[in-house]
Amino acid sequence: MTVDFTGFHVVSFESRRASEMAGLIERCGGKPISAPSMRESPLERNSDALSFADRLFDGQIDTVILLTGVGTRMLTQAVATRHETGRFIEALGAVVTIARGPKPVAALREMGLKPTMTVPEPNTWRDLLAAMDEHCPVDNKSVAVQEYGQSNTQLLNGLRQRGADVLPVPVYKWQLPEDLAPMRQAIEQIIAGNVEFVVFTSATQVRHVFQVAQRDGCDTKLRDAFAAVCIGSIGPICTEAVREADMTVDFEPDSPHMTQLVRGLACNGHNLLDKKRVAASIGVNTNDWRRIDMSWPAANVHPPPRTIADSVFMKAARREPVPYTPIWLMRQAGRYQRAYRAIRAGVSLLELCKTPELAAEVTLMAVDQLGVDAAIIFADILLIAEPLGLGLEFVKGEGPRIDRPVRCREDVNRMRRAKVDELGYVYDAIRLTRRALRPDIALIGFAGGPFTIASYLIEGGKSSNYARTKAMMFSDQRAWNALMKTLVQLISGYLNAQIEAGADAVQIFDSWAGSLGPDDYRRHVLPHMKTLISEVNSEAPLIHFTTGNPAILPLMKQGGGDVIGLDWRADLAAAWQLLGPDVAVMGNLDPTVLFCSPAEIRKHASAILDKAAGRPGHIFNLGHGIMPTMSPEHVIELVDAVHELSTR
Repeated sequence: MTVDFTGFHVVSFESRRASEMAGLIERCGGKPISAPSMRESPLERNSDALSFADRLFDGQIDTVILLTGVGTRMLTQAVATRHETGRFIEALGAVVTIARGPKPVAALREMGLKPTMTVPEPNTWRDLLAAMDEHCPVDNKSVAVQEYGQSNTQLLNGLRQRGADVLPVPVYKWQLPEDLAPMRQAIEQIIAGNVEFVVFTSATQVRHVFQVAQRDGCDTKLRDAFAAVCIGSIGPICTEAVREADMTVDFEPDSPHMTQLVRGLACNGHNLLDKKRVAASIGVNTNDWRRIDMSWPAANVHPPPRTIADSVFMKAARREPVPYTPIWLMRQAGRYQRAYRAIRAGVSLLELCKTPELAAEVTLMAVDQLGVDAAIIFADILLIAEPLGLGLEFVKGEGPRIDRPVRCREDVNRMRRAKVDELGYVYDAIRLTRRALRPDIALIGFAGGPFTIASYLIEGGKSSNYARTKAMMFSDQRAWNALMKTLVQLISGYLNAQIEAGADAVQIFDSWAGSLGPDDYRRHVLPHMKTLISEVNSEAPLIHFTTGNPAILPLMKQGGGDVIGLDWRADLAAAWQLLGPDVAVMGNLDPTVLFCSPAEIRKHASAILDKAAGRPGHIFNLGHGIMPTMSPEHVIELVDAVHELSTR
């Protein structure tokens, strides 16, 4: 399986770190084309810097924002033309200093200073303002901003809107390089179709490339050529510049570092490039598109496209031989991703689930970012509470809340007779996703298991001991069975509707069933699970998953399913032997391993693969979902490791 650039040509417009960038590309198997696109030019007469120094010495400055490392050093040098450097350092150390990322931090460290606050990644002006709102309010404060290249009016206006008296301090400007030949040659190669990837590491690079192209009269040809080139951007500000140039970024790492940009693009860029070129060939405007705009060609084209029959995930689910172990991850679309958080900033979780275009977008986004072998539709297991007339809301800091919990037989009787077509927005999201998803990448639909859903409905939300649930289950079996029967009918219909809409496989998350002992599971859950799984369309492989109690694994197998999902508490080799060779297994890396180093992640992934021993029917996954604070780069590292280590 390809996990590098495999000899593709990669253009970089990096200047100061051009050699480092070329080395990264080469180490990832690419052929670098370096075309430095900018140079820093100190201002000849920096009266602004000297005026700032005078105000700083007079105590008229409360806060200094340092945007770049080079700019911090140039500001110090400009002040040194009139004042002693020691005096400037002492004055700077007496006010609040805010560093936009690690580079100005390093420049301050050279002066023996430590910033009052460092802006978290990705260090955009929006992140800077948000961090100041929380830690360093600027109302009625005098704020100096060390600028670079060109003035950031959005940042300056944002500070003024917060009540600050803002002093912009420009220290250098961006200019085109003196030798434009490398840029022109790179532009010619892109237009000629000889380049597969282009990486941008600053907004100015984008603007300068099109400035030169416009000067040479080929900017339209260049923009058209980019429609078939995979574009990597180092971060949000750079991505905004690409959009201003009427193009679309294909890959942006969560961490704004060159290493993450190049490695992430190398790991999954060939898939992104293939998708973009296929889209361009069928008339999709790939310079202005969303993921859901993709529509893969029909099977009668030549050469014939990949189909779901080629899916390694589907083959593994059916215990067929595969060239490598497929991997997907529970919660692979979620809060650990910066792009997901940006979407969620504008909508609630329920709004996201109920907006098919957004649900499909975040589903596809995870596949593009991670390079996994299956997508899982973005939804929530509790969406079915609304058709039952019980009410559902998600409370910040608490999680889901059922407005009208089910606590007795009368509550069961008053539930609405739910219809699965009331969840049509989920099916619409599946249809959008399946159309845009690469044909050999499986799409998984899902639902909560009957015990888990019943527990939420009875408890009214999350629970640590499921006391109310077990009380009903033990003391009022008539009410319990009535509730479970209602849920089984609704869940089976819901899963079948997802399959009809385009889901290639489905998963039942009965996560809370692990709270039961084997005898209680056998008596109160197993009969309902058997009925549920028997009523789901068997053409789609079904994954049966729970957590917390390996002792019920044999009972889960009796319940049914083509794949049994294992959490991290089970030994994969022993569990598979217990289950027998006639089912596939999924799992089961402890999710917390993703907080470790890449070397440790690979070691643990290798151990899981060793337990599977290459037998047909293993699907790699975590033992539970990705946690919100995990590094996306570490998740990519796991996917890469599983693909590489399991290649047959």
